[in-house]
Amino acid sequence: MILSIIIPTYNEEEYLPVLLESIKEQNFKDYEIIVADANSEDKTREIAEEYGCTVIDGGMPAVGRNNGAKIAKGEYLLFLDSDLKLTDEYLQNVIYEFRMERLGIGITQMEPLSEKTQDKIFHELANNFMIAVENIKPHGAGCYGIIAKKELHDKCGGFDEELTFGEDTDYIERLAKEERFKVLRRAKVGVSTRRIEEEGLEQVLRQYGKSTLNDFLGKRTDAEELNYTFEHKHSDAPKKNILDNISLESERLMELKEAYNKSKKKIEILSQNTDDKKEGEKKVVFYCVCGEGMGHAIRSAVMIKAISERYDVYVFSSDRAYEYLHDKFEHTYKIGGFNTVYEDNHVKNVKTFYKAIKDNPKNLKKGYQQLYKKARALKPAVIVNDFEIYGNILSNMLSIPMITLDNIHMITQTKIDYPSHETRNILKAKGVIKAYVFKPKIHILTSFFYPKIRSKKKAVLYPPVLRDEILELEPTIGDYILVYQTSKESMSLIEKLKVLDEKFIVYGFNKDETDENLTFRTFNEDQFFKDLADAKAVVCNGGFTFISESIALKKPIFSIPAQGNFEQLLNGFYVQKLGYGEYHNSMSIAKLSTFLKKLPKYQEKLNTVKTHDNKGIINELIYRIEKYSKK
Repeated sequence: MILSIIIPTYNEEEYLPVLLESIKEQNFKDYEIIVADANSEDKTREIAEEYGCTVIDGGMPAVGRNNGAKIAKGEYLLFLDSDLKLTDEYLQNVIYEFRMERLGIGITQMEPLSEKTQDKIFHELANNFMIAVENIKPHGAGCYGIIAKKELHDKCGGFDEELTFGEDTDYIERLAKEERFKVLRRAKVGVSTRRIEEEGLEQVLRQYGKSTLNDFLGKRTDAEELNYTFEHKHSDAPKKNILDNISLESERLMELKEAYNKSKKKIEILSQNTDDKKEGEKKVVFYCVCGEGMGHAIRSAVMIKAISERYDVYVFSSDRAYEYLHDKFEHTYKIGGFNTVYEDNHVKNVKTFYKAIKDNPKNLKKGYQQLYKKARALKPAVIVNDFEIYGNILSNMLSIPMITLDNIHMITQTKIDYPSHETRNILKAKGVIKAYVFKPKIHILTSFFYPKIRSKKKAVLYPPVLRDEILELEPTIGDYILVYQTSKESMSLIEKLKVLDEKFIVYGFNKDETDENLTFRTFNEDQFFKDLADAKAVVCNGGFTFISESIALKKPIFSIPAQGNFEQLLNGFYVQKLGYGEYHNSMSIAKLSTFLKKLPKYQEKLNTVKTHDNKGIINELIYRIEKYSKK
């Protein structure tokens, strides 16, 4: 279960049905409701039971919330006061933002269940104050939708039951020392104004003003000091202190109302301009894609297609990736790119370096003509970068926010395992990665293995991006092995396969022919999907996308990573670590024969793998684009 909603009550037969009905109307349904009642003398308990709530004994608010948390089954706890009313899609928006921001504790903003100007101004000031101090002094203006991880609540001991006032702010402060806190922006909860009506705005301001000041001074406030009680009065008669203060406050309220109306008018004009812009224009997103191999392009094509209805996406890439993307998207432009030089499945660092130096003047010219000029003309709101160097340069030159979405940054942003003898290679890889891409707003990582992230503020991790065609396939186990090589220098590896009594379908050499037990095929997506779906195993380098798709289709993997390419080696290493197959530094008939004998073992492990769709990472990207877009 995702969510446990916990509500402390005492004599709330008038307000509780409003809250419970608003919960019932939510589209989000994965929750339970726990009502912790402090021996109500009215029909509060009966009402809660009629709505299917779990009713337990409560007490003061802190006691009731803690008692509810003790029996909660949800991953997250949502604490609500009983006189609230949820707005449309409240639960969905709260859970979405809480997860997207990787929070441990959060609170929602308020909107009064009143049309009075003073109430609107008061609650908006409270919202603005909470946001203004969220990174200085985590604060809550009441228990108006406090959400926390259950494990964090338990770790910190819940609410302090010794406090008679301000237990909600104390709770937020303590949990915020352990994990990240934020005032949520996407959802607001409707708040009753009964305390203002019963005690007067002046008294409420005095109570909360004094308690907040004490909080900032490091002191706790007692309820008796503020003449504050858990119980509410229910008389319909006007309260004397309100009547007495009306004449004194009328002039001030008229001034506030006038200021509010002016602000409201400005907001309406701004909102109208924003709406007009939304109708006539979309945000411009530059999507820059590494041109080496096909993996970056395949992944990026899925993401670009997913966001293209919402944004005007301009794609920039090089080499084969450009050709692939150009066939799919109208606004695709060719830029220069760096390519690794391979010989006999080994990275040649010196030749790669000299090739980069040689090509750099031409690449800079292409980059300027395409990226820089178009950025000046189109003014992109954000750059999404799949490990492409010139998009990174553009981001820093023009101060355009950048989001990375790739698997490469697993090397720098997570605590990966790797062979102990590869320490030199990982240091080299980290240096290259940090030179290619630096200072993004966030790293959206995609991977088939899940090590711990170094900093949750800098990176988020999702399963691999899979093409729709892969997700729709129904794999079978055929009588051949699919071989996928992206380096033409790998032909010597392929020749060794002829001595085996097995059929092989080979991709990556741009030819259609049969050579003994080897069937070579030029790349055709439809045919490739069919061949991959029906293969009994695959032989490949260490390319991330092909390995990810093979895992999704439950295909045992024999990986020969290109020597000197740490990213490929890492992928192969985790294939073996997770039991999906093997990786080797070189091909040999003996190694491949041994691998084939173990296919049932690898198949059994792969059959336990759950395949995920792309909704999570797509929503993450859209969320980050909206959050970081250049204004």
